[in-house]
Amino acid sequence: MTNVIDEQLWDTITFSADDGYELRGRWFEPNGETRGVVLIVPAMATTAAYYATFASWLRDRGFAVMTFDYRGYGESLDGPMREVTNDLVRWALDARDALDHAHVRAQGRPVTWLGHSLGGQVLPFADHAKADRAISVAAGTGYWRHNTPSARRKAPLLWKVIAPAAIAVAGYFPGKRLGILGDLPPNVMRQWARWCMHPDYLLAELPAMRDEFAAVQIPMASVSFTDDELMSATSISMLDALYTAVDTTHMRYTPQQLGVDRMGHFGFFRHNQVDLWDELVLPHLAVRRTA
Repeated sequence: MTNVIDEQLWDTITFSADDGYELRGRWFEPNGETRGVVLIVPAMATTAAYYATFASWLRDRGFAVMTFDYRGYGESLDGPMREVTNDLVRWALDARDALDHAHVRAQGRPVTWLGHSLGGQVLPFADHAKADRAISVAAGTGYWRHNTPSARRKAPLLWKVIAPAAIAVAGYFPGKRLGILGDLPPNVMRQWARWCMHPDYLLAELPAMRDEFAAVQIPMASVSFTDDELMSATSISMLDALYTAVDTTHMRYTPQQLGVDRMGHFGFFRHNQVDLWDELVLPHLAVRRTA
């Protein structure tokens, strides 16, 4: 999924993951004094380019912003997607490495982890002490029985039939062709399917991560929407409950409360939501204290 802007207000960056893989992203540096740094951790099947409008708005508000693409996706894809071998855990570790890079570039400026969907799930994989605050947007667990009713009806067919068959034919998950999210590397889709079919989601394969969720102690805010076509209120609360050491600020809205016709799972970062960002995002960002 993309959401591009015309004017280039960023520098293209590369940074190395812990295994030497070169990841690519963008760095938005504000003019004048920097209030803080925001790392935007993307949703599943969503490129860094999708967040360019939002990142540019943050830049105009005095924040340096880093966006990035997981390996085998977007600008971090080298070669055909069918040849990408990494799984979803590796994407979580790429997010960890992105935070490490943002922390270094911040040079002591406070850092906010802003995770969209998947990006709100993978904070515990990172050295979260390098972030001062975290915000999750439309982030919950993906267990299919906790999905919204419309997604729940489709989930077993997707995970058990469509995804395996599509990967067998194409060598990757051709979501764009199928009209289901977007293209995904084969092992990312396979692991995500296993997680989504289990009540414990990622903890089914990674039980030790429960302690990592509990170890997160930075202030957190969770933003969700009642018309999200994927994440139900239960999905959201199940993820938030894993952060047991944090008193999360919960913000859940109907479209009517926000004065829009529709928000959904991906709508918050679109250019026509700019009037909402001052109210819903700015108060929860880590900022440099002034004397």
